[in-house]
Amino acid sequence: MKRKSQELEQFLIGVMSEWQGVDCICVSQRSDADEFDPRFALVLDVYFRRGIPSAEKREKLFNNPGAFESTPGTMKDRFFLEEIPIRVEYKHIPGVQDLVERPLRHLKLIKNAGTYPLYRLLHFKLAYSRSDWIERMRNMLKHFPDEAWDAFFDSFSAKMEHYLADLGAASVSDNPFFLLVSKAGFLRFAGASLFMHNHVFEPSHPEYENNLMQLPCLPANFSALWGGILSNNIEVSEFRRFELARVLAREILEIR
Repeated sequence: MKRKSQELEQFLIGVMSEWQGVDCICVSQRSDADEFDPRFALVLDVYFRRGIPSAEKREKLFNNPGAFESTPGTMKDRFFLEEIPIRVEYKHIPGVQDLVERPLRHLKLIKNAGTYPLYRLLHFKLAYSRSDWIERMRNMLKHFPDEAWDAFFDSFSAKMEHYLADLGAASVSDNPFFLLVSKAGFLRFAGASLFMHNHVFEPSHPEYENNLMQLPCLPANFSALWGGILSNNIEVSEFRRFELARVLAREILEIR
């Protein structure tokens, strides 16, 4: 099975590297996982300078795969080849480069989307490159400016405080959906704030908590507070979980 996914990866890279507008192709570490893992997929990022073939042409070039879907607004293809799930994301180099070189211009984008796109750019395995562009971008990300990390921390911690207020209201309401969204939002942006404080870009959601726990600089009793908020123990009230979240938020803000 592993050999099949490797052959498909090479096939796709061979097809896309022929497109003149493509500069480089990167592959997610998820593609190295066991194919029987339910999270397994071949995930490729294609960085391009000029136009790439239309969705209809791409589908044909990929040998008319199963369940082919393309989202024009976000430039993503999803499909199956030989029962292997494949995700391809196309990224226009001028926009990516501006984000790396002028991150403070993109605070609104980062506040909503997070820094995972930068994590992908830095950490995905380089499978094909036509120039030194990606190496230059990665070098800049390794020397990301302190003022950008600080601005991202401020942005994420403000969102954390917003969700904390919602969580307080939700904890005494009879609204499970409001409670779930508020708790998830609080944890999401509490974690993001800590990644920024440690000068680390956010990983994918399946890796998020594990990587978070390994950060070198965390608040005191972080693991206990985080686990208490996530706990499903019916003996712990939702208001008590809100109180734990309030303590955690205070410690995150004081960590600066």
